[in-house]
Amino acid sequence: MKRLVFLLILGLAVFSLGFAQEAEPAAAESSSSAQIWKYIAAALAVGISCIAGGIAVGQIGSAAMGAMSENPELSGKALPYAGLAEGICLWGFLVALLILVVN
Repeated sequence: MKRLVFLLILGLAVFSLGFAQEAEPAAAESSSSAQIWKYIAAALAVGISCIAGGIAVGQIGSAAMGAMSENPELSGKALPYAGLAEGICLWGFLVALLILVVN
């Protein structure tokens, strides 16, 4: 799984080189470089948090289904844990939003 994620990120990095633009004057280059890193950081914040949230919801959901098959009264107790795991994605989005808005 780690190898697949690494290859995906490496492939995206190599693919993005095809869209590289010609060099601009030095003054504009520093600000455009900062913009590029800002967008990359925002994308990583959302992407990694959503992947982690999906893994967490999957593990919590399977454990909750197993517990509910033995005792149906536990369904209400498992729901908050799934909601907390989904909150990881929300925090990633908020961090990305702050990265893009705050200079």
